[in-house]
Amino acid sequence: MAIIQSVRGFTPEIGKDCFLAANAVIVGDVIMGDECSIWFSTVLRGDVNSIRIGNRVNIQDGSVLHTLYQKSTIEIGDDVSIGHNVVIHGAKVRDYALIGMGAVVMDDAEVGEGAIVAAGSVVLSRTKIGPHELWGGTPAKFIKMVEPDKAKEMNEKIARNYLMYSKWYGEQ
Repeated sequence: MAIIQSVRGFTPEIGKDCFLAANAVIVGDVIMGDECSIWFSTVLRGDVNSIRIGNRVNIQDGSVLHTLYQKSTIEIGDDVSIGHNVVIHGAKVRDYALIGMGAVVMDDAEVGEGAIVAAGSVVLSRTKIGPHELWGGTPAKFIKMVEPDKAKEMNEKIARNYLMYSKWYGEQ
């Protein structure tokens, strides 16, 4: 069973039909929408500031979301996919965005709607990634535009797939 822990008077709020892996950790000021999936060894640490997660978000194995005390918060939109071993630290990720495996997104960065951060990239603090842009590298830089319809379609498909995968765990 996932660890859901209150801290500083904040108790995580989990939406309807969410999947929380057995060793996921969700702490403090975290509010999560409906049909989300938080996978194995993922940590959502809302101990020092708030984490807000939209609907149908999948946060894959080994990812860590955290913030700066009294300085940064995390906002994740709807239909966002956060790959395996991602670190998001005090950033905003808009609807239909994809954060590739092993990427790092630092404080006060913003990933626009339908944008993609390539696997292994490091998005530095205060970087603004526009809607439907593909960024990659260390530090991450603009690579090209992504077709808006294709980005939305891809992330809706990933979100549906992760919702399907999460249902497998209730069949036991």
